[in-house]
Amino acid sequence: QVQLVESGGRLVHAGGSLTLSCAASGRTFSSSALGWFRQAPGKEREFVATISARELVTKYTDTVKGRFTISRDNVKNTVYLQMNSLKPEDTAVYYCAADSRNKATMTSQWYNYWGQGTQVTVSS
Repeated sequence: QVQLVESGGRLVHAGGSLTLSCAASGRTFSSSALGWFRQAPGKEREFVATISARELVTKYTDTVKGRFTISRDNVKNTVYLQMNSLKPEDTAVYYCAADSRNKATMTSQWYNYWGQGTQVTVSS
């Protein structure tokens, strides 16, 4: 069992930076892949980034490559999403998710634990 709590979302101007954090509890955190997804108003939830348990694999959706960085600290049981050069189209609720099978995929169905989300709003 893994419980996830996101934080760090806020209003930021376009071009700015923001770091999201996701604190996890549960014994399987260090063996789980962790992902970030987002859902904008009126749109489906979409994949943003993922990182495997031992950080050997990271993947990003094309729209954030070069701007966002996912990382994790298995001692602090926390996963981060560093977001730079933010754009208004990055506005969404950002969700942290854990995949206890460590697939590190872009597909939400593989993730069996989810946080409640944190709102990121980028103003133009």
